[in-house]
Amino acid sequence: MEIKRIFDLLDWMCANYPKEDALAGKRNGVWEKISTEEYREKAHILAYGLLELGVKKGDKVITITANRPEWNFVDMAVTMVGAVHVPVYPTLNTDSYVYIFNHCEANYLFLSNALQFKRVQPALNKMENPPMLYSFDPIPGKNYYGDILKLGEENREKYQAQLEEIKKSIKSDDLCSMVYTSGTTGDSKGVMLSHRNLTSNFLAHIKHMPLTQEHKMLSFLPLCHIYERTMNYHYQCKGISIYYAESIGTIADNMREIQADGFCTVPRVLETIAAKMFSAGKKLPFFSRQVYQMAIRHGYKWDYKGRPWWYGLWQKFFDKTVYSKWRASLGGKKLCIVSGGSALQQSYIRLFSAAGIYVYEGYGMTESSPVIAVNNPMTGKCKIGTVGVVLAGTEVKISDEGEILTRGPHVMMGYYKDPEYTKQVIDADGWLHTGDIGEFVDGIYLKITDRKKEIFKLSAGKYVAPQPIENKLKESDFIEQAMVIGENEKFASAIIVPNFHQLKAWANKNHLQFRNEANLVEEDIVYKMFSKIIDDLNRDLSPHEQIKRFRLVADEWTQQNGFLSPTLKLRRAPLHKKYQDLIEEIYNKTENSQTKGKVFTQMLEESSIERYERKIARVERRRKLLDLRKQERMLRMADRFERKISRVEKKLKKAKNQARKQRLDTKRERLEMRRQIRELKINMRFSRRHLRLDFKQSKFNLKIAFHEQKINKRK
Repeated sequence: MEIKRIFDLLDWMCANYPKEDALAGKRNGVWEKISTEEYREKAHILAYGLLELGVKKGDKVITITANRPEWNFVDMAVTMVGAVHVPVYPTLNTDSYVYIFNHCEANYLFLSNALQFKRVQPALNKMENPPMLYSFDPIPGKNYYGDILKLGEENREKYQAQLEEIKKSIKSDDLCSMVYTSGTTGDSKGVMLSHRNLTSNFLAHIKHMPLTQEHKMLSFLPLCHIYERTMNYHYQCKGISIYYAESIGTIADNMREIQADGFCTVPRVLETIAAKMFSAGKKLPFFSRQVYQMAIRHGYKWDYKGRPWWYGLWQKFFDKTVYSKWRASLGGKKLCIVSGGSALQQSYIRLFSAAGIYVYEGYGMTESSPVIAVNNPMTGKCKIGTVGVVLAGTEVKISDEGEILTRGPHVMMGYYKDPEYTKQVIDADGWLHTGDIGEFVDGIYLKITDRKKEIFKLSAGKYVAPQPIENKLKESDFIEQAMVIGENEKFASAIIVPNFHQLKAWANKNHLQFRNEANLVEEDIVYKMFSKIIDDLNRDLSPHEQIKRFRLVADEWTQQNGFLSPTLKLRRAPLHKKYQDLIEEIYNKTENSQTKGKVFTQMLEESSIERYERKIARVERRRKLLDLRKQERMLRMADRFERKISRVEKKLKKAKNQARKQRLDTKRERLEMRRQIRELKINMRFSRRHLRLDFKQSKFNLKIAFHEQKINKRK
C-alpha cells in the first residue's frame, strides 16, 4: 500500500502499526488514549457528518485550536470529503483573523473552547458572511462538534459508499490544505499545498530520524505550524505514539508523565530550558556548583565526531553527576529533538547532546511543505552549525547572489489568489526562491547565513546580516531579545531587551536601587555593563558589522503584541515603527539625540579604555611573573653548576698524577664556560618575552590614547 494522499495514513496505520495509544490528550488531569482503529473510525464518522452538513469539494474548513486528538479527526475527515483544511494560529489578533477568514472564503470553522471563541468573536462580528462555527468543547448557544459525530453515525449507511467514491476521485496533486504564513512582513500569504507536497515531504524526512513504533513523542508546537503538522504525519506513518501537551508551560511535567522520547521545537523553547538549568546550578552548594559548571563547559566541547579518548571518561562522570538529572527532569530517557524555525546557538546543541538530549537542526519553509534539509543521525551525516543534508528527492542549489533555491515535489502549488507573487517566488524552471542566503559546507551540509530580505546596506555600501549578530548578542545571559538596525546609516546599532531576571539579580548583587524595569535600564552603570558585553562581541565582528550604539528597552516582544511571529521570529516592520523615535535618536536625527548619542558612545569608548587598562595590568603581572621565573631559573642553574664544579675541585685536590690534574682542570674550565653560555641563553629567552610584553603594552597604550582622543574631540 502506498501513501499518496494524507488520509491514506489511516489504513496504513491500522494495517502496519495497530496500537492503543496512537493519539493521546490530557483531559481533567487524565491522559485519554485513542487507538488506531478508533482514530480511523472517528475520522470516517466525522466525514459522514460533514457530508450530511453539505460540505463539498473545495470548501474551506478552518481549525483554530490548541493541539488535541480532535484536530486529526477534522484533518482526515475534511481531506477525505475533498474539502480544504485551513489550520490557523490560535494567537492571532482580530485584524489577522478577519483577513484570513475573508481571503480564504471560509465556509466552516472549528474552535477548541469558549476561551478561543472569545478571542475570535470580534473578527466574526466584523464579517458579512461568517463561517459556520463548531466547538470541540461545548459552548452554550453554539454548535457542538459532537453533534456532527451524531449526524455521521446516523447517516453512516447513507454516505459510506459515496465517501469511498469521493476518496477514489481525489488525486495526489489535488489541493489538500492552505497554510497562512506567519507574516513577518505585510499580510499573510495563503500557501496552497497538495497531497503530493505533504506526503512526499514526510516520507522523505522519515529516513532521517531514528524513531520507531516503540517511541512516544510529545507535541506542543501548534499543529497549524507546518513542520509540527508534517511531523505528526511522520509519527503516524511510523506508528509512533503522539501525546499532546496541555500547554507550553507543562512541557517538562508532561514529558515526565509519559516518559517521552523526544519532541519537535523552536530554539526559544530550548533556550528557556537551558536558562532554567543554568539557574538551578547557581543554587547548589559550592562544590556541587563547581562540578555543575565543569559539566556545562564540558558539554560545550561536544561534537558528533572527533572527540578525544579522555572526553568519554569525563562524559561518564558528568553523566552520572549532572546530565542524568537533566534527563530525569524531562522523563529520564535519552531524547531525540528536532529544532527548526530559526537558528539555534551551537553551544546549546553541543550541551544538550552531551547530556543525551540529542538536538538536530533542520531547515525549511511553509512553501516547501516544509523540510528542505535536516541533520541525519540515521546515516551519521550530522554537522553542528549546519541544517544538515538535503532530503532525498529534493533539489537545492545556491544562486549567484547566494540565495538558496529548491525544486521538487515538495514545492507548493502557489499562493492563493496571488499568481503574480507566485511567479516572483517560483521561476519558470520550477525553482522556489527561499529568500534565505546560504552555502554548502564540505559539499553536502547546508548552512543558512541570513535572510535575503533582512540583510541591509550601510551608507558606505557595506552589507550587514543582522541575524548572526542578534544570535551572538542573545548568547549573553543578560540579553533576552535584540534587533540590529542601520539600513542606509553610517554604522550598525542595536535595540536590546534585557533578560530582567538576570539583570535584577545583578543589580541587587551590586546594591543598585531602582523603582521598576524602565528605571533600571536608564541607569548609567547598567549601560556600562552592557557596553562591555557589546565591546566583547565587537571583537569577533568585521569593522562594518560592529555595534557602535545601542539602546535598552523595558518592553516585551511577544506574539500577542505583534512583535514576534507565531514561529517566534522578529517582525521587523512593527518593531521599526514602534521604535522610530528611538532609532532617530540613535542616529542623531532629533534635537536631543546628539547629546545622548555622545553619552552612550562615550560609554563605549570608556569601556574600551577600561578593557585596555585591564590588559596592561595583566601585562604588568606577567612581567613580574617572568622576572620571578628568570630568577628561579638562574638560581637553579647556578646551583647545579656549582655542585658539578665543587665535585671536580675535590677530585683535583686528591689527584696526584699530573696528567689527571690537567684533565680535571680542563673540565672545570669547560663547566665554567657552559654556565656562562647557559646564563646567556636564559637572559636572551626572557629578554625576548619582555620585548613581546613591551610591544603589547605600547599597543594598548596607543589604543587608550586613541580612545581618549576621541572622547576629548567630542567634548
